[in-house]
Amino acid sequence: MMAFSSVFQTGKQTTKAFEAYGRILSRLLSTSGHVAVEVTQPDNKSSRLEALRQEIANDADATLDHFVTVDGMNADRPVRKKAPPRSSKILPKPKWLKSAPADSENYQKLRSTVRELGLATVCEEARCPNIGECWGGGEDHTATATIMIMGDTCTRGCRFCSVKTSRAPPPLDPEEPYKVATAIANWGLDYVVLTSVDRDDLEDQGSDHFRQVIQQLKIKKPELLVEALTPDFQGQTKLIEAVATSGLDVYAHNMETVERLTPRVRDRRANYRQSLNVLSFVKSLDTGCLTKTSIMLGLSENDDDVRQTLEDLRSIDVDVVTFGQYLQPTKKHLPVQEYVTPEKFQEWQTEAEGMGFTYVASGPLVRSSYKAGEFFLKNYLREKKRDQQEAAS
Repeated sequence: MMAFSSVFQTGKQTTKAFEAYGRILSRLLSTSGHVAVEVTQPDNKSSRLEALRQEIANDADATLDHFVTVDGMNADRPVRKKAPPRSSKILPKPKWLKSAPADSENYQKLRSTVRELGLATVCEEARCPNIGECWGGGEDHTATATIMIMGDTCTRGCRFCSVKTSRAPPPLDPEEPYKVATAIANWGLDYVVLTSVDRDDLEDQGSDHFRQVIQQLKIKKPELLVEALTPDFQGQTKLIEAVATSGLDVYAHNMETVERLTPRVRDRRANYRQSLNVLSFVKSLDTGCLTKTSIMLGLSENDDDVRQTLEDLRSIDVDVVTFGQYLQPTKKHLPVQEYVTPEKFQEWQTEAEGMGFTYVASGPLVRSSYKAGEFFLKNYLREKKRDQQEAAS
C-alpha cells in the first residue's frame, strides 16, 4: 500500500506521507471487501516497484477510484482553505507628507564629499525624508547637513531608529575630527549639526571625541554655527560638560517622546527624567549656548502628554523645541499610530510659543535638524539685533 503511493508521488514523498496513504488505503480495501495485504517498507526504489507490481497483480479489479473515494465519498482528504487576508497595521501616508526630490547640484556635491571622506550622516542612516531639501539648500540656498560622528553603529536599540546596533561597535577613527572639519570647510555650510551614535562601550562614551570635532570645526571656520545633538552620556555630568564647553552654539538632546511612552519607544538605558537632567545641567553651566530638544508625534501620545512635556521643558528653561511626525523607517520598527495633521502641528507651535520658548519649529516633516539653518539663523539674528537695540538705548 505504501509502495502504491510512491507511484503517484514519483518517489518524492516523505515516510510520513507513505504511512498516511497506507492507512487510508487499508480503510478503503476493508470497506470494499478486499483483503488487506501486509506491506513492509522496501529498502530501495526497485523493491518498492516490485512490491507494487505484485500488489496490482493480486488485486486486478482495483481502480483509481478505490484509492480516492469510498462509495462516492471523500476518504478523509484534508480540505485546504484560503487564509483570510491579513489586517495591515501600516497606515497609508497622507498627501501632506511629500518631500523635495534629492537631485540638486548641491545635494550631489555634498553626497560626493561624504563618500570621499568616509563620513556618516544621520540624514542617510536614519532615512530622513528631507535630505533633498536640506542638502540642496532649499529656496533660501542655506544648506544644512547633519554629520553623524563616532561611527554608524550604536550600542543602543531604540524602536523608532534605523541606525545599526551592536554591543561592540568598531573603534573610533582618530582622524575623524580633521576629516569632518575639512568636509564642512569644503561644503561652505552656514550651519552644521553634529550628532552621534551612543557609545556605551567606551569609558568616556565618546565625549572627548565629540569635543575635539567641535573644536576643529571652530578652528577651520570660526563663523560657522555648530549644533551638537548629543546622547545622554548616561547622565554623567563630567561627560556632558566636556561637550557643552567646547564652543558650540546649540546643545541639543532629544526627549523623543512623552514620558508615558518612553519605555516602549526608547532603549531601556534611556529615560525621560535622565534626558531632562541633561538639558537642565547644560543650562546651569551658563555657557551662553541655547538648549534644544525634539518631540515626535504620532506614537499614540495625547494632548495632556504633550502639554506636560512642554511644561517640564519650560521648567528647566529649554530654549528651542521642535515637533515632527514619526515615520516608521522599516517594518521592524514601531508602526505609526496616527498621522498628525498640519493644523494640529500649528496648534502645538502656537501653544509652545505662548509658553515662552525662544523658538519653536512644528510640522509633519520637521526634524530636530530639519532646515536648522533657516529655523535657527533667522531667529538668532532677530534676537541678536533686538539685544543690540536694547543696549544702544
